[in-house]
Amino acid sequence: MVLALIFLFLLSSLSLSYGYDPLDPRGNITIKWDLMQSNGGTNDIRVSLLNFQLYRHIERPGWRLGWDWIGDEVIWSMQGAEATEQGNCTRFKGGALPHCCEKTPAIVDLLPGAPYNMQTSNCCKGGVLTSMVQDLSKYVSVFQMNIGAGKDSDFAMPENFTLGIPGYSCGAAFRVAPSRYSSDGGRRWTQALETWNVTCVYSQFLSSSSPKCCVSLSAFYNSSIVPCPKCSCSCQGLPGSKCVKFGDTPPLLQQLKDPNQVQPSLVRCSQHMCPIRIHWHVKQSYKEYWRVKITVNNMNIIRNYSQWNLVALHPNFKSLTQVFSFNYQPLNQYSIINDTGMFWGIQYYNDMLLQEGKSGNVQTEMLLHKDPGMFTFREGWGFPRRILFNGDECVMPPPDHYPRLPNSGISNKLSLPAFFFSLLFLLIILC
Repeated sequence: MVLALIFLFLLSSLSLSYGYDPLDPRGNITIKWDLMQSNGGTNDIRVSLLNFQLYRHIERPGWRLGWDWIGDEVIWSMQGAEATEQGNCTRFKGGALPHCCEKTPAIVDLLPGAPYNMQTSNCCKGGVLTSMVQDLSKYVSVFQMNIGAGKDSDFAMPENFTLGIPGYSCGAAFRVAPSRYSSDGGRRWTQALETWNVTCVYSQFLSSSSPKCCVSLSAFYNSSIVPCPKCSCSCQGLPGSKCVKFGDTPPLLQQLKDPNQVQPSLVRCSQHMCPIRIHWHVKQSYKEYWRVKITVNNMNIIRNYSQWNLVALHPNFKSLTQVFSFNYQPLNQYSIINDTGMFWGIQYYNDMLLQEGKSGNVQTEMLLHKDPGMFTFREGWGFPRRILFNGDECVMPPPDHYPRLPNSGISNKLSLPAFFFSLLFLLIILC
């Protein structure tokens, strides 16, 4: 019985660090593999990558799809993407060479502006996939290829799929109902011969062993500022922990050998050592409303964050009246309960969070209605329960450190004569 209770407790306490995100329980990246034609030992394949995550997106350098062939398959031609290596194709001497002969190919999306004859629909975005909430027009990437494994060889689905993005792990391919495609303005429908899906999920723990952001707090009713917890993301002086002090010139970074690699992080020295700091300030209190200011600071010396987003949990979000300078959409996951909101920048205005410096921040203010019987500034109620930046959970200060309201008790202490007079009066009553 005790073991069962322990198991249930551990199951209920799982967080997105282990690959399950309670704020986006159905979120995943699906690789759809359509066999369109099969003829004479060659097969026409259409591959689609669909980002079904509400707020987690794929930014540059983008996805880098890989798999293992079961047999001796080669890729004869591709549209909408390309293999990073051609590989050893010496067995095809005396004729046209395949596009890729690698046993484990690595496929990348074409860049914007690719030649028209190399494009397909929904290609050529440099591997970038937007989230479902931010931009539905760019959450899909598609490419086509012609593969062969020898004369009259049956098609065999590859295995061991990878996305090439830190934090993502992919399962085995499973057969689903064949995909259907419309043509001639919807008057005709065609379908694939066979379709397989591969599901890839994200784990913050697999992505990085340390957090990537932290939260600081303040309020108009308290003069103190609660900073990010010390060593939230790292500690100064630890091996591999590099930072730049104010006034120092950042060191010259070596050029990456592989342009598809992620730029290393170099942050401004601080007690928390996080590349992103989010500050929540309870700014004002009116008769019917209260006002909050949110500031996102980029402490990274060498990196901009494009298409950034912020997810926050607060019980008063269902009464959010107005948001300034940011886009906002509630993430209503549990029927009438709406305590989760997603914020992101306005296109061409603040959708790019610039690197550390005077312009390395974005900020907004929001107006919330005071719900009778629910609203209070006591016990830290005015502050968020959780905050996520680009899908990664940020380190929050301990609850007992939150800014507190001034003591509402008697502000003027009783003088000593008054105290004895009160005590004498009480004794007379009791006697």
